[in-house]
This record gives sequence, structure tokens and C-alpha cells, in this order.
Amino acid sequence: MINMEKIEDTVKELLKGDDGHGYDHVERVRGMAIRFAEQENANIEVVELASLLHDVDDYKLFGATHAEGLLNARKILDDNAVDADTQTRVLDIIKSMGYSRYLGGVRPATIEGMIVSDADMCDAIGAQGILRTHAYNLFKGNNFFDKNTPPATEEKTASQYISTKNEHATQHFFDKLLIVNTILMTTAGKKEGAKRQKIMIDFLAELFREEGAESWSERLAKFAS
Repeated sequence: MINMEKIEDTVKELLKGDDGHGYDHVERVRGMAIRFAEQENANIEVVELASLLHDVDDYKLFGATHAEGLLNARKILDDNAVDADTQTRVLDIIKSMGYSRYLGGVRPATIEGMIVSDADMCDAIGAQGILRTHAYNLFKGNNFFDKNTPPATEEKTASQYISTKNEHATQHFFDKLLIVNTILMTTAGKKEGAKRQKIMIDFLAELFREEGAESWSERLAKFAS
């Protein structure tokens, strides 16, 4: 039997920074994914393992080499004697997750992968998405909003999305967060995503009203319709 507590401790140590990608995020994704898995009659063990390990090689935290090879995830699975079939299923899920991979045409192929991807995407939006965006941009030294910087409107490729350094956090909502709701794959994920989309739109609408940022309000209107 897999010792999930031992895996938790390892993940906590790897993700102990406070930049919006810490263990609290992993715990929320794990709980949401298990809930989705129960509704979709999916393999809960695979879903739980993929949820726990999905960020341990994140390129934003560990660089491209880790992201490409899933070095931390592989070591954790090996160290905990997870069987080869389960390892393959879990690693295949992690390889197919993330917004940059979506932009590159990569999507999960199994119901377990769809569930973990949807849970991860849902935690990037809504109230938690706002808080995580703020935390990550504080970590990077960016402002949250600058009404004098006009909104970018062009769609980004995967490489552009990875390399773009926004001058303020609010652009990230338009580059990714407000789009997430349209790419969720499971019934449970779509239902959760719709609630969180409304929270973000209401927040941004009020922010732009208070700032008198008309160009940003006009940009937001395209997502609010």
C-alpha cells in the first residue's frame, strides 16, 4: 500500500515557498480532484498521486530540465515503491497538464488526467486564482495593476506564454485565467469553473471601475457576455 503521508512530506519540503505554488495549492487540487473522481467513477489512487506530484517539477519553480524529465516526480514514485503501471499513468497525466502544454496542443487522454487537470485549472481561477496571482506577482516584484499600461489583445503561443514577462499581474487574467473556463473537460470541472469565472469577472469589473480604466473595462466585456 502506498504511504501517502510520506509522499506528502516530500512534496511539502519541495514546495515550501510562498509564491502561489505551495503545498496549500496541492492540497486544494488533491481535495477537488478526489471529489471529481468520485463523481466520474475514476481511479482515486492515480488521481491522488498525480494531484500530489503535479507541481514538483514545475518549470516556473525548478526549470526546464526538471519539467521535461519530471525528475522529482520519478524519484518520489521510485522511493515509495509505486508499481510501474501506476507510475506510467501518473507521469503521463503530469506530462499532459498545464496551460502552456494546452497551448501546444497537449491534453490529457484519460479520465483521471482530465480530472486532475480540471482541478488544477480550477484552483488557478476564482477567489483562489486572484490570491495566487497576487502572491506570485509579489514574489516576482510585479505590480498587480497599472491602468496606464494598455491591455494586450493578441493570443500567445506556448513559447510566448512561457517567456512573457507581464508588467503587472492583471494581464495574466486575460492571457490565461479568463480562458480557463472554456477548456475544462469534465462535467464537475465545468460546473466549478463557471462559478469561479463569475467571481473573477465581478472582481475585475469593480477594480477597473474604481480605477477608471475604460480600456480594461472594454476588454473585460468580451469575457462577460
